[in-house]
Amino acid sequence: MTAPRTLYRRGRVRSPADPFATALLVTGDTIAWIGGENAADSLTADTVVDLDDALLAPAFVDAHVHTTATGLAAGGLDLDGAPTRTAALDRLTAAARHRPGLITGTNWDETSWPDRRAPTTADLAAAAPGREVYLSRVDGHTAVISGPLAARTGAPRLAGWHGDGLVTGAAHHAARAAVERDLRPADRATAQRTARAAAAAAGIAALHEMGGPEVSSAEDLAALIALAAAEPGPAVAPYWAGDLATALELGAGWGGDAFVDGSFGSRTAALRAPYADAGPGSTGESGGTYLSVTEIRDAVLAATAAGTQAGFHAIGDAAIDAVLAGVEAAAARLGRPTIIAAAARIEHCELLDADQISRLAGLGLTAVVQPAFDARWGGPDGMYATRLGPARAASTNPFAALAAAGVPLALSSDAPVTPLDPWGAVAAACQHHTPAARLSARAAFTAATRGGWRAARADGDGHGVLAPGAPATFAVWHVPGELVGTAPDGRVAAPSTDPRAAGAGLPDLTDPKTRPDCLRTVLRGQIIHDLL
Repeated sequence: MTAPRTLYRRGRVRSPADPFATALLVTGDTIAWIGGENAADSLTADTVVDLDDALLAPAFVDAHVHTTATGLAAGGLDLDGAPTRTAALDRLTAAARHRPGLITGTNWDETSWPDRRAPTTADLAAAAPGREVYLSRVDGHTAVISGPLAARTGAPRLAGWHGDGLVTGAAHHAARAAVERDLRPADRATAQRTARAAAAAAGIAALHEMGGPEVSSAEDLAALIALAAAEPGPAVAPYWAGDLATALELGAGWGGDAFVDGSFGSRTAALRAPYADAGPGSTGESGGTYLSVTEIRDAVLAATAAGTQAGFHAIGDAAIDAVLAGVEAAAARLGRPTIIAAAARIEHCELLDADQISRLAGLGLTAVVQPAFDARWGGPDGMYATRLGPARAASTNPFAALAAAGVPLALSSDAPVTPLDPWGAVAAACQHHTPAARLSARAAFTAATRGGWRAARADGDGHGVLAPGAPATFAVWHVPGELVGTAPDGRVAAPSTDPRAAGAGLPDLTDPKTRPDCLRTVLRGQIIHDLL
């Protein structure tokens, strides 16, 4: 049977094969041809799509997400944007009126409230009397739980119980595990479908799922893998931060969210120097590491021997020190070329200096970063400045230095921590609060597309670049106005037709209100989102 042929024409095709291309032919799951209108006139196709000047470009990859949690947050109690603690508790009261059983909520952020005080057990008891309540902080590393849930999980007897219902560490993991166990399979499937549909509608063709016993469950990851195999939607690259045997059984990479530390917001990221502020939830004045250098080394050795990737969650400079030391110790055993070929990952990688960046590059580690973190918490008046002090805060997320050193970059949202918004991530990388840390639009777009496939060791088949013979994986965008070429300092913003631009320009992302709208997302020739 002959594979169906679809011709897209009269658009703007972002391809290094032809910087002036306006048309693209798909045969089955592969790009068969790219070129201009005159040549397109001579082609035959089963379906012809008039792009009407839309942009056709490589689809995005979100390289670090929590799919079920993202879907649950979309349909659950979302505390994002609550202007005060009282307003957040009012939302909880409203939810308690019509939701039976355990109440879960996400995205509270006490640093944006006038009193800068987290909710307490007493607050939850007043807002939802007698109910089990689990409210996760925006970074996902701290939660506040109600008295009944604390009693059921035994959280007060575990490390990370800070009184007044505030939990980190083991106490938080126990509470989160209880929430996971209470989730019905049908509700899980609905949440996963919701998140995958939202991703496809955002032009995302692949998601890197970060599973692990401290964030979800093996059952959750297995269900997502099965769902992605059975139903159209973004591809799933799975990672499991528990035991290696389970990762291999699931066909997943090892680690990803293997926690070496926590987060700045929860004061659990591991720092070389103390936090600039203090408060409940801290693992100590400078945070602390959860994995030793020896444990990191042994994990890398085991994953490499098994032929899978290793990946580590490390945000603070002391945590990154530990990862580097562990991977270097593994390289001393196996040889640096073997470690580079294994392509390990470091997730978040926020506070680091020039020496650490050089060592990352020398080990072939991929940095999976979240530009939306800087957009949301960076700057002289942001949460990072409060936690770290202005000087350290300004040095966080040094995207340009990482790229200049040759560290492979992949962009992600860490959804539900920040939304599935790839153009927003590209814009945030170009508009970093620290000008010297900004990426060019081209570099940011590459990190958000091809960089994601590379981070999962899936770029070998040509994913992430539109060229004849490559997989037909792309998105079609309605773009208000002209495409532009942009430099990281904003001095260049003009229509780009230079062949050195490696394809059409990119949308002007300076105004969030005029960001592109996704008209179609295609994964290996299959349409997974369609408004055309």
